[in-house]
Order: sequence, then structure tokens, then C-alpha cells
Amino acid sequence: MPHSSRAKLAKKTSGKRARPSSSSQKTYNVQDFVSIPMRLLMDPAYFWYMGTALLVGEFFLNLFIIQRVSYTEIDWVAYMQEVGGFLAGERDYTKLKGDTGPLVYPAGFVWVYSALYHVTDKGTNIRRAQYIFAGLYLATQYVVFSIYRASKRVPPFLIVMLCLSKRLHSIYVLRCFNDPVAMFLLYCAILAMIHKQYRVASILFSLGVSVKMNVLLFFPAFGLLLWKAEGAWLTILNLIVMGGIQRLIAWPFLQENSAAYISKAFEFSRVFDYKWTVNWRMIEEETFASKDFANLLLAGHAAVVMAFLFSKWCRRSEGGVFGVFQRGWSGTTPVSADDIIYAMFTCNLIGMVFSRSLHYQFYSWYFHTLPYLVWQSKWEGAIAYTTAAKGVVLATMEVCWLTYPSTTNSSLALLACHVLLLSGIWRSELPKYEMPNWLKQHAE
Repeated sequence: MPHSSRAKLAKKTSGKRARPSSSSQKTYNVQDFVSIPMRLLMDPAYFWYMGTALLVGEFFLNLFIIQRVSYTEIDWVAYMQEVGGFLAGERDYTKLKGDTGPLVYPAGFVWVYSALYHVTDKGTNIRRAQYIFAGLYLATQYVVFSIYRASKRVPPFLIVMLCLSKRLHSIYVLRCFNDPVAMFLLYCAILAMIHKQYRVASILFSLGVSVKMNVLLFFPAFGLLLWKAEGAWLTILNLIVMGGIQRLIAWPFLQENSAAYISKAFEFSRVFDYKWTVNWRMIEEETFASKDFANLLLAGHAAVVMAFLFSKWCRRSEGGVFGVFQRGWSGTTPVSADDIIYAMFTCNLIGMVFSRSLHYQFYSWYFHTLPYLVWQSKWEGAIAYTTAAKGVVLATMEVCWLTYPSTTNSSLALLACHVLLLSGIWRSELPKYEMPNWLKQHAE
């Protein structure tokens, strides 16, 4: 064969090799496309893609609610009247009052709402206050998302459930209650603990208590976690810092009348109005207001906290409660992110179950913890251990909190969900979350 002919043939052959065959091209099937949204929902590596999308959606949803849904006055005017007296020079806590009665929140509330008083033109610019609380809502969601991201026990899609509550949006942007302020500081404290910033967490926790004392429902677990992670001496130091913060914030009122401040800001014996109760409508008002009922709830609260302390929060591998206590004087006990989340969330849930009364805004005290806690629950018998069943429990609780006024049936349903949730958490072995095998294969 002539040289020129061989060269042409070689060139033609090499050109054929360079052209990929149809059999080597990547093909896609239906499952490949299905895996994309499923990875967003179930793959922790994609957590913040979904989280960012949800926050953007929440931004526009809150704007829509503020502009299209009528604001409902409940406590805002009373808040402004109470801090108005303070700004006018009054320092005796018994003399700070509003349309709903005397001031019953700690001094941190006074400072926060005094700032809002000035920013909202003495409380008259309600729309501006709503936008501020929309920002608080988004900030809270971001912090809670970060807490869920740190967990190894729950799937990413649970944060979608954190965006679905009609009642919670109302509490923030249509009511402007002080509860969200306290809970934001509390969730920041939990996130600080996850990042091993226990002094910062102690400061944030104390600031939360200074706005509303419901944050104290978390304290048994908070104190235990400090003891585990920091040891005895640093725990004592943190507690001193927390006490100092309370004293500093309340200093103007303590100087004027310390007894009045303590009795009003931390009034543990206060009897709530039966009209607003969400959780105990099934009992008579006389029983609801009785000391015997209050003492029964207090005893139940203490008993269940002790049960979780001895059986769940302090594991056998740690030497139990006494092992943790003894080790705290000479060293520390390793604490994981889920140890922190689980103990704090369950401790608060116990307090909610045994609360003397729950008002509608109190939903914000534990709403963000519910998806995590439901996912940790283990149910047997008639209720299958399925995602659908867990969704039904969350939906039922939302309906109970939306029912106004509360009824015997709504209170019974809420109590049943609380008992079911608490017993399910007690039975759970707290397994680590694992992606489905078919999704892992696609991820690889």
C-alpha cells in the first residue's frame, strides 16, 4: 500500500477512536431525578441548601402575613404601659402596671421592651414592631436549624416541619409576645454549648431567664450538662456569673424595693386565668386553681425529671448519676451534641407536660423541639413506629394549639400527645440517623 494511502487510513481510524460510542454515554433514569429532591430532604451533606431555601421562603411568608393578615392586640399595649412607667422614672416593681395587670416578668423584659418602646414611637408603630419580630423569627429559625444540623440522630427533612406552624407565625408577627425573645436567647445558649462555649451559654441562658422565667424549665438539664462538660469548679463559677447577670440587670429595681422585685419577677405561686388554659380544660376551674392540683403537678414534674436524670441523662457507661457527680470534682465527662440537645429538649418537655397552665403563646416554649423529640420516640402496639405516625402526632398537637377557645377534647388530645411523646422517648434507644441504602448508592 502506498505511504499516502496508509496515512489517510490511519487518520481515518484515529478519528473514529476519538468519537465516543453511544454505548459509553451516561444514561439517566427516573430514579436519578427522584434522588435529587430526596437528597435535599435526607442527605445531611445538602442540609444548608434546603435550610437556605426554607429561610428565604419564610422571609417572604412573614412579609405576606404582616401585610395581609390583621394584627391582633393582646399584650403589646400592656407591655408598653409597663415599660412606660419605668421610663417615666418608676422603679418599684409593684407600681409598674398595664391594662392586663401588674408587671410579672423579670427585668430583662423591661430593658428589651423599653428599646422597642423607643424604636416603635412609644409603641404606636405596630407595623415596625411586626417587622422586628419577623427578623426575630428568622433568626430563631436559623439558630434552631443549626442545632438540628449538629445532631446525628435526625434526618434533615425535619426542619421543614419547623416552618409549617400557623400558630407560631401568629405568636411572632401578629402578637409580638415576649416569649420568642426568651426562647431565642435559650436556643443561642444551646448552640453555644454544642460549640463548647459554656461560659457564653451560661450568659445567654441567664439573659433568657431575665426576659421570662419559663427558661428555668431547661435548668435541671443545663446544670447537669455544665457539671459533665466543665466539672464542679467551672460549673460553680458559671452559676455565679449567671447570678451576677441577674443582679446587674435588676439593679435599679433591687435598689428601690428588692422584695417587690423578687416577688413579682419570679412569682412561682401565681395562678393563671382558667379562661386561657390550653392543657387543662377537662378539669373544673375550682380544681384547676387549687393548691392540691398545683402540688400534684409539681410532684409529678420532680419525679419524672429524677427518672430521666437517673436512667437517661446519666448513662451506665458514665457510672450513672453518682459516677458523673464524683467525676465532676476531679475531671469531666464527654458530652456530644446530641447529649446536649436530647437532655435540654426532654427536660423542657417534662416541664410542659406538668405545667399548671399553658397559654397559647407558650407553644413557642417547645414547638422547635417537637420534631426532634417525636423522631426520638419509639411507639409500639396500635401506633406503628413510622414517619407517618409521627407526622400525625405533630399535626394533632398543632390543631390542639389552634383550637380557640380550648375544649375538653382539645385538652385531652394534647395531654394524650404529651404522654405518648414522653413515654416514646423513654422507650427509645436513640439510634443514629442513617440515609436509605439506595440514596447512599446514588450519592456514591
